[in-house]
This record gives sequence, C-alpha cells and structure tokens, in this order.
Amino acid sequence: MAEQEKNIPEKNKIEVKIYGSTYKLVGPESIGHLRLVASIVDDKMQEIKLHNPSLNTTQLAVLTAVNTVHELLKLKEEVERLEEELKKLKG
Repeated sequence: MAEQEKNIPEKNKIEVKIYGSTYKLVGPESIGHLRLVASIVDDKMQEIKLHNPSLNTTQLAVLTAVNTVHELLKLKEEVERLEEELKKLKG
C-alpha cells in the first residue's frame, strides 16, 4: 500500500475568485498554474460580459465555456497542421 501512495501525485488546493464567486480548486498542478487558470477564466467572463451586458451568470458561464473550447479546438488543429508539416520536412 505504501508503494501505491508514492505514485499518487500530490494535490494542491487553493481558493480563487472567478466573476465574484469563490471556488476551491484542487489538482496536481502548481498553485501558480491554478491561479493562472482562474485568472484567465475570470478575465474571459469579464470580457464577454462587457460585450453582452444582458447575459445572466449562467449564460455568461456557458458562453465562456463555448469560447474556450472553440479556442482549444483551433489550437489542436494548428498543432496537427504543424506536426504534419514537420513530418513532411523530415522526409
């Protein structure tokens, strides 16, 4: 059992504020990483609210998630394109 416990990554815990609400984040990533994630989400929500003042918090959260997934998919496509280009260059 002690051997298995050595393989479990240590989890960091932090409280963050996102769009005026406090959340507890837990994960193996560094505290700095967790803070950065929360900050980016908060910034994105603030930006979307600025352009869409009539959105309620739930609508704002969903639109933030949709925008974030869209950006993630575009980045994945770019990585795939670059990997293909690299393969071609390597011959």
